[in-house]
Amino acid sequence: MKEDDIRILIQYRMEQADTALADAKFLIDGQRSPQSIVNRSYYAMFYAALALLQCQTKTPSKHTGVISLFDTEFVLKGVFPKELSKNFHKAFELRQKSDYRVMKKISAEQALDTWRKAREFVVALKNHVPP
Repeated sequence: MKEDDIRILIQYRMEQADTALADAKFLIDGQRSPQSIVNRSYYAMFYAALALLQCQTKTPSKHTGVISLFDTEFVLKGVFPKELSKNFHKAFELRQKSDYRVMKKISAEQALDTWRKAREFVVALKNHVPP
């Protein structure tokens, strides 16, 4: 992939992250489904992580691969604190539970907390992604 194409893809992924965060906030403000809020919040984190990994031309095909590479390349090397990784993992687990395992509903408080942590995650990663 050409350098310009990579830059465009990185920018696109960060735009996706911003859009997902804005969508989650819209859902929060409208007191909509906690499941949907968690979904959009997680995807904001996922897209931001994809953008960051694309800077290193690493693009895993699965969500677990993105999370694992984020941990290996950035958290274990001290670029980002472990707390960001924990929040990313937790958002992934909540999304999995709410989207695929309907046993226990997610509360509005859990959804709001996930959105707040997603916002922190995206802001932190933005500082490491070229404009």
